[in-house]
Amino acid sequence: MTTIRENETEQESMKREFYHMIINGEKVKSSTGEVLKTYNPANGELIAEVAKASKEDAEKAIEAARNAFDKGKWKLFPVGKRAQVLNKIAAIMRSRFNELVELEILDTGKSLHAAQGQVTQAIEDFEFYAGAIVGHRGTVNNVPGQFHNYTEKEPVGVCAQIIPWNYPLMMAAWKIAPAIAVGCTVIVKPASLTPLTAIILGEICLEAGVPAGVVNVLPGSGSDVGNFLVEHPQVDKVAFTGSTPIGKDIMGKASQTLKRVTLELGGKSPSIVFEDADIDAAVDGSLFGIFYNSGQSCEARSRLYVHEDIYEEFMNKFVEKTKKLQLGNPFDKTTHMGAIIDQGQLDTIEGYVQSAKEDGADILAGGKVAKPEGYENGFWYEPTIISNVTQDMKVVRDEIFGPVVVVSKFKDEKEAIRLANDTDFGLGSAVWSKDGARATRVANQIQAGIVMVNCPFSAFPGTPFGGYKQSGFGRELCIETLDLYTETKSILSYYGSRPLNPFGL
Repeated sequence: MTTIRENETEQESMKREFYHMIINGEKVKSSTGEVLKTYNPANGELIAEVAKASKEDAEKAIEAARNAFDKGKWKLFPVGKRAQVLNKIAAIMRSRFNELVELEILDTGKSLHAAQGQVTQAIEDFEFYAGAIVGHRGTVNNVPGQFHNYTEKEPVGVCAQIIPWNYPLMMAAWKIAPAIAVGCTVIVKPASLTPLTAIILGEICLEAGVPAGVVNVLPGSGSDVGNFLVEHPQVDKVAFTGSTPIGKDIMGKASQTLKRVTLELGGKSPSIVFEDADIDAAVDGSLFGIFYNSGQSCEARSRLYVHEDIYEEFMNKFVEKTKKLQLGNPFDKTTHMGAIIDQGQLDTIEGYVQSAKEDGADILAGGKVAKPEGYENGFWYEPTIISNVTQDMKVVRDEIFGPVVVVSKFKDEKEAIRLANDTDFGLGSAVWSKDGARATRVANQIQAGIVMVNCPFSAFPGTPFGGYKQSGFGRELCIETLDLYTETKSILSYYGSRPLNPFGL
C-alpha cells in the first residue's frame, strides 16, 4: 500500500523580501548569486528579490525531474493516491486563499475581482484533474481471431512548462495539475515579471506530499533558461503560453529533439453583435470581453463587429459605460481595471493607439496613459475604443495586449463571418444573438477554438481552451489535456491454442 506523507514544514508567510527557486524539493538560491527584482505595476514599488536561475540551475532541475521520473515512485502511485495529493494542493490553496490573492495583485497589478476569480480557478483546476485522472485510462479494442489488444496511458516524462505574466498562478495550475496527475515531472519557468505565485504553488505542492523532483520552479530569463529547457535532450515535452512569435521560435527549437509541444499563443478575437441581440447584455459582455484583466488576455475580444441597424444605439451605451470604468487601487472592490504590467507594455499599447490616429481612425474613449490618484508612479492605460477602422490597420491586425478595442459595422451574416475570420489568429470569439439557429450557424463557421454565445466567459475547468491557426495547438483545462501529457501504448497478444506460423515453414 502506498502512503502519501505530507511534508511537515512550517508555513512561511507568502509575502517575503526574498523568494528561492525550487529544485529537487529544496528551496535554493541561484548558483550565480544573481537575483531578479519584481515590482508592483500599480505603483512601481519594489516587492521582493527572487533567485534568478542560471543554465547550471536548469541542468540541476532537469536532472532532478529526470531522476524523479525514471527512478522515483510518483508515476507508480495508484491513480487514487495522486488524486489525493492534487486535492490536498487545492485544500492548502483554499486555506490560504486571501494570501494568494494579495500576492497575485501585488505581482501583477490586477484588480481584486480579477485576482479572486483566477485564484479560484487555479484551485478548481487541481480539483478537476484529481477527478478526471480517475477515469483516464486505456481501451480494449476489437481485433480479429484469437488476438487481444489493449492500450495503456503512460506519462510522457519530463515536462518544461513556460508560464506567461498575465495569469501567473492560473496558468501555472493549468499546466502543473494535468502533468502531475498523469505521473509526469515538471520544471516550471514562470515569467520574470511575475514569478511569485508560481514559486508559492511549487512550495504548496511539496507541502501537500508531492515527492522531491516532481515539481521544480525556475524563475529566470526566457532567452536563457527557457531556451535551455526547450533544447535539452532530457526534456520530453514543452508546454508554452505566450506570444505567437516566441511560440514559433520554441517550436523550431523543440523540433531538433522532436519534443512533444503544446502552444497556447496570441489572439485577436472577434465579437459579433447581431441586430436581434439583447443590446444591454451585449454591451456588458463586450465591456468584460476586452477590459477584463486590463485587456491583457490572449482571448480578449479586441475586434467588435456590430450590425449597422443597431450600431448607433450599441455604441452610445458602450462608450458611456466604458467611461464609467474605475481605475485605481487594485485592492478596492469598486476598481474595475488594474494596471498594465510594465513600462514596455504601456509603450506598446500607446504606440498602437497612435498608429490608429495616424491611419485616420477615431478615438471614442480613452486613448491615453492614465494616472490614477495615488498611483501616479504605476503603469496605467485608459480603456480605449477605436472606430472608423479598416481591416488592414495595425490595430485591427495585431494583438495589442491591452485595454483597446476596435469597432466596425457589418451589414449581414455573411459579412460578419468574413470579417471575423479575416485574421491570422483563431483563439476566442463571441456571438450575440437571440436567434439560436443563427448563433449556431455562425459559431460553426468561425475559425476559432472557443466561441462564446451570449456569454462573456471563455472557460471553466473542464471546457477545452486553445486555438486554431496561429493561436497555437493543443487544448488545456480539460480531460483532453491529459492525453497531451501521456503516451498511448498498444499491447497486442495472441491467446490461441495452436502456435502461429505466418511463414508456413
